[in-house]
Amino acid sequence: MRNRLSKILPLLLLMSVLLISIAYAQDNATATVPDTAVAATTTEQTEPAESVQQTSGLRSIAEFLFGRALVQEFLNGGWAMWPILAVFIYGLAYCIWKFISLMYAKINLNDFLNQIIPLIKDKKIKEATELANKTRGPIAAVIAAGLEKAENGIEAVEKYMENAAMIEMSYLEKGFVEMTSTITLCPMLGFLGTVAGMIVAFDAIAKARAVDATIVADGIRIALITTKWGLIFAIPVQLLYNIFTTMVDGIVVDMQRASEKVTEALIES
Repeated sequence: MRNRLSKILPLLLLMSVLLISIAYAQDNATATVPDTAVAATTTEQTEPAESVQQTSGLRSIAEFLFGRALVQEFLNGGWAMWPILAVFIYGLAYCIWKFISLMYAKINLNDFLNQIIPLIKDKKIKEATELANKTRGPIAAVIAAGLEKAENGIEAVEKYMENAAMIEMSYLEKGFVEMTSTITLCPMLGFLGTVAGMIVAFDAIAKARAVDATIVADGIRIALITTKWGLIFAIPVQLLYNIFTTMVDGIVVDMQRASEKVTEALIES
């Protein structure tokens, strides 16, 4: 179950195909103008027109999936939109994997304790260990690690459960670094695109030797689009990060509670 990240690869592959489609669409958008101009002057050259229609189909696919306005806005954002989107896909993949792993890790603690505590009190340690090994999640793994050393005394049980809990906690915290990197990098790349857009705007002013809204419009548009999408991509990842952190805290509390109940049952038995 911990290898579920490999099952997300098809999703990443699909997203990569979509990115390539948009990339081709961007190239074709610039190439369409001269091709259509040639087609307008000569009616005999039909083959270039057909090739333009075929390549423009890639952009049509992207527009069908995401909408024409969204694809056009993405292209208007310039080069900075590509690293922003790549970082977002990277963080989104870890969000999906983290959601799957936490759903797998979460169990009904009361039902688990109601099954295993009577076995421990009846001194059926072997049966209790088998039940813990068959139960999914880090809580059962911690209990199983402790019960396997029940013959060595309570101190050994507590020690092994503590060690197992540390290992499980480190696993539960996997993916958080990648998510925080996405939260940080998306706005930073957006601000980088903002700087690039302002450079374009001031360069246009320098070439025109005049200040006009139409002259600086392209640069300002790039600046605003990149900042906008840098924040749009970072906000949902931040929200999911907060939710996942709360879920991990709940699982850690359940591990502590289960360890205490098992220890008390072993002492009583």
